[in-house]
Amino acid sequence: MQNLKEILDKGAKFAYVGGKGGVGKTVVAAAIAYYYADQGQKTLLASLNPVHSLSSLFDQDLSGGQIKKVNGIENLYALEVEIEDAIQRYREMVTRRLREFLKWAEIPINPEPFIEIATTNPAFEESAMFDKMMDVMLEQGKQFDKIIFDTAAVANAVRLIGLSKIYGLWLNRMIESRKSALSLREKLSFRKDKVKEEIKKDPMLLDLIQLSEKFNTARKFIVDPSHTRFFFVTLPLSLPISVVIRFINMVNAFDIPVGGVFVNGIISKSDAEKDASGYLKSKYNEQLHYLNIVHKELGPLVIGYIPQYSNEIVGINMLKKTVEDMLTYTPE
Repeated sequence: MQNLKEILDKGAKFAYVGGKGGVGKTVVAAAIAYYYADQGQKTLLASLNPVHSLSSLFDQDLSGGQIKKVNGIENLYALEVEIEDAIQRYREMVTRRLREFLKWAEIPINPEPFIEIATTNPAFEESAMFDKMMDVMLEQGKQFDKIIFDTAAVANAVRLIGLSKIYGLWLNRMIESRKSALSLREKLSFRKDKVKEEIKKDPMLLDLIQLSEKFNTARKFIVDPSHTRFFFVTLPLSLPISVVIRFINMVNAFDIPVGGVFVNGIISKSDAEKDASGYLKSKYNEQLHYLNIVHKELGPLVIGYIPQYSNEIVGINMLKKTVEDMLTYTPE
C-alpha cells in the first residue's frame, strides 16, 4: 500500500472525492481537508452533492451557498454549492445566448421552444454545476492553498467530469458556428465596414470566447496530476467495489489523474471475536473475502483504510480520529 501521508504531502491543489452513494465520500473529503488545514494550509471544502451533508458532519450550519469558516478548525472553510442558484444563473446565460443566436434569422423564430429544450435536457444540471465548479476552481483557487471537492454519487459525478471533455467540444462548435454566421452576414451586407465593426463587438461571440478561455484554463488544471487528484471511496462489499472499478476506468478515460482508493467501514477482528451473537464474525469473514478482491483488483491504488466505528462520524473530535486512523490503520 502506498504511504498516504507522502501522497497528501506531495499535494495537488485540487482534490475530488467520489464513489457509490453511502460509502463515506463526505467523511473522506472532510478528513483530507482537515489534514491540510491542520498543517496550516488555507483549505476550502466544497460540496457538489445535491444533497449536502457537511453541516451534519461538522455539527454546525454551513448551508446557504456561501463560503463559511468551519468553527473549531483553524484554516478550514466550507461551501455547500446550491444547485438551484447555479442552475438559475446557467439558465439565464443559455437563454441570453440562444436569443442572440436566433436574432438574425431571416424568418421570425420564437426562441422559447429552443430555450425550453436547451434548459430541460438531462445533462443541464450537470452543465450548470460544471460551470459553477470551474468558478470555484479559478476564483477561489487564488484565495485558498487547497480545494477539496465532495462530489455527488457516481452517475452524476461521471456526467459532471465527462463534461470536462465534452464541454470543450461543444464550445468549439458553437464558436465556429457563430463565426460562420457572422462571416455570411458580412458577405451579404452593403455596408461591410459598419458590419465588420459590429462583428468585432458581437456579444455572443465574445461571451463564447470568454467561456472557452475559462474552460481551457480549468481543463488544464483538471488533467494535470500536479494540480488535481481524484480519490475514490469504497466499502469492502461487492457492489461498491465493482462500482469504484468502473468509476476509475471512466475517470482515466477523461484523462483525470487518479489519486488512490480509501476502503471504509473495516470491521476489526477483535470486535468480531467479542460479539457473542456471531453477526460481526460472519460479516468479518465476508469482509476478508472482499478485501482479497480489493487487493487483487485495485492493488497499489489502495492508500488508506477507515475502521467501522461504534459511533457515527459527527463533529470535529470524530473527524480528527478518522484522519489519524486513515494515516495509520491497517486491517487485521
